[in-house]
Amino acid sequence: MLLDGDEWQAKFCDFRTEAWRLETLPQYLVPQEAEEFAAFKNGARFPGPYEDSWTALIRKHTASGGGIGRVHILARPLSDYLRFEFERYYRHQALVGEDIRILDVTDRPNPLPDVHDFWMFDRSTVVLMHYEEDGRQISRELYEGDPAPFIERQRLALEASVPFLEYVRA
Repeated sequence: MLLDGDEWQAKFCDFRTEAWRLETLPQYLVPQEAEEFAAFKNGARFPGPYEDSWTALIRKHTASGGGIGRVHILARPLSDYLRFEFERYYRHQALVGEDIRILDVTDRPNPLPDVHDFWMFDRSTVVLMHYEEDGRQISRELYEGDPAPFIERQRLALEASVPFLEYVRA
């Protein structure tokens, strides 16, 4: 089943304890970010802090004992998009409580080769994220099988990654 619009947004309203994402691409071409990304490439910076609906969602879930997190698998050198994502989003979201982690595979084997992006909600609902090679999203698909392989992928990603703020300090 493909998810879009209200059905997709409901996943972020309906989860009880955890929303977690695995990101694997060096670039995501998101139409809503195009103007800011172009400005970033032309030298604009985003000092923050800022509040938006995503940081409000993070605060809401961390205050109630839940959480939102992600691991981004990457290799250096960082793409322009990753540098933008680090400055515009990750730095601010980590400070308000999103558990953002980096799995840098520049000098080591990727523990999750051939694994694609997904979101997992409450370790029971998995949404597969489908992208073109350039990072344009094709679709979101509700996975209807056993979530156990995705729980294991999450475990491996968390075990092999470091917190975002620690990664950028190094």
